[in-house]
Amino acid sequence: MKLTKKQKENAKKIDVKPEYDLKDAVEKLKQAKQAKFDESVDVAVRLGVDPKHADQVVRGTVSLPHGTGKTVRVLVIAKPEKHDEAREAGADHVGFDDYIKKIQEGWTDIDVIIATPDTMSELGKIGKVLGPRGLMPNPKSGTVTPNVGQAVKDIKAGKIDFRVDKTGIVHSIVGKISFDAGKLKENIDAFLNTIVKLKPASSKGTYIKSITISTTMGPGIKVDKTYANVKKAA
Repeated sequence: MKLTKKQKENAKKIDVKPEYDLKDAVEKLKQAKQAKFDESVDVAVRLGVDPKHADQVVRGTVSLPHGTGKTVRVLVIAKPEKHDEAREAGADHVGFDDYIKKIQEGWTDIDVIIATPDTMSELGKIGKVLGPRGLMPNPKSGTVTPNVGQAVKDIKAGKIDFRVDKTGIVHSIVGKISFDAGKLKENIDAFLNTIVKLKPASSKGTYIKSITISTTMGPGIKVDKTYANVKKAA
């Protein structure tokens, strides 16, 4: 594959083969910035679990200390008595039957849906639309709750949810390349700490198999996987 000029420059700066301490990995990542826009920073963690078994599905939420840097569009599905609470908390869209109808007609211009428990029976009817897009509210991610105001504030402040995919990898956005290196490290720390705490009891052998951080357009940089294991023991 032919490398671009920017990719050749990055190849001279960074050896992507070794595993770096997290602090060094973040600094290498910032050196590799190559796009003109503010690239997202992503973390991919390969786990020693078998997602085919329900008791080894790693899923959870984490509030990143410095947010994701991404504007999250939130829709709250609730009955009228909750609408003001949702709007005051900063929800971008609030409604019930009207938005269920819009989604049925093909509208999905949102990033997160928060729903009250008493609306889930109706929302379940459009599960085939929401599920494949990762938009279906779920109690485990805190998006099915009567406390819609707090849920909106948490998500707007940087709360993210994640789930291991069928290949055993958990991946998530953890900030923007414009973030200070220290803030990026703290966000990644928070994410890794949460992953470690969620280790299934039935998972045997090595739990954290690899950790890779990358930007939208940049190379993947490996983080020393023992870093997360040390944090577990701390």
